[in-house]
Amino acid sequence: MVEFINIKDIKPYEKNPRKNDKAVDSVAASIKEFGFKVPVIIDKNHEIVAGHTRYKAAKKLKLKEIPCIIANDLTDNQIAAFRFAENKTHELSEWDFDLFPDEFKKIIDIDMTAFGFDFEDIFPAAEPEEDDFDVDANIPETPISKLGEIYQLGRHRLMCGDSTDETQIARLMDGIKADLYRLTNNIPS
Repeated sequence: MVEFINIKDIKPYEKNPRKNDKAVDSVAASIKEFGFKVPVIIDKNHEIVAGHTRYKAAKKLKLKEIPCIIANDLTDNQIAAFRFAENKTHELSEWDFDLFPDEFKKIIDIDMTAFGFDFEDIFPAAEPEEDDFDVDANIPETPISKLGEIYQLGRHRLMCGDSTDETQIARLMDGIKADLYRLTNNIPS
């Protein structure tokens, strides 16, 4: 059963073998955005069994009380083992990168970098592939594309123009607003 315990009554486990300081800001951002959804596990003496990062994040957010589960059904031996098991099992999971992009595209107006996502690490830029471009091809003396010309490429539009010129961009967009993401949130299709 989840109980709300005064944060002052909770004691960190002094010999916690997990280094978690790098994750505190991301967990604090998650708690701030979504609420405190994963309780801290404590023993009968209110010493943390699992959830040190959430505890530190709660302190950073100056929360007065946090949700806890008291593991009073476990022996001291089981608590020692659970501390390791709880942390190790997180290391064993991995992302399914075939499903990740479609799922991630469902997220609107939430900056996922606040939760520690770095998409350049997850989706490294693909190595450029050689094409069959013939450098010695006959380049026409008169260009085919004209300034201001718009091409329809499937559902996309391409304009020969200046991307810093608001008038040209307005003409290209034809009254439609673009869905934009910060570069750090850009997910390949």
